[in-house]
Amino acid sequence: SSGGVLLLGGLDRRTLGARGWRRRVASVPQFHENHVLSGSFAFNVLLGSEWPPTAERLALAEAVCRELGLGALLDRMPSGMAQQVGESGWQLSHGERSRLFMARALVQDADLTVFDESFGALDPDNVEVCLGACARRAETLLVVAHP
Repeated sequence: SSGGVLLLGGLDRRTLGARGWRRRVASVPQFHENHVLSGSFAFNVLLGSEWPPTAERLALAEAVCRELGLGALLDRMPSGMAQQVGESGWQLSHGERSRLFMARALVQDADLTVFDESFGALDPDNVEVCLGACARRAETLLVVAHP
């Protein structure tokens, strides 16, 4: 099926309006539609959050990243969450980028988190780790996967 209506609390996007919908729904688009911006790792995770972040938001971002299996990466990077990434900074693997995108959505504390083909770049062990983190962190999780 290529059509339908997604309701959140009985309301659709048109009823809630774009701003209201974005406050309630976080999504991880397919990999080619998602981006790592030149900036700190923390900036990339907290994209869409108030900037500069509070100490609590930074701690949340790091905790979510570690739950998604990014602890070894954070420990390897000389500046940790403050490490510059992207085109002119530390280069992230495909799987690391995928998990950064997941963290970006999970820190939003949305009513609904939508992952569109988000697990394709991960090996089975990392899929299991990430699904566990998502189950703990997402209020409601919708995973779109193609065979």
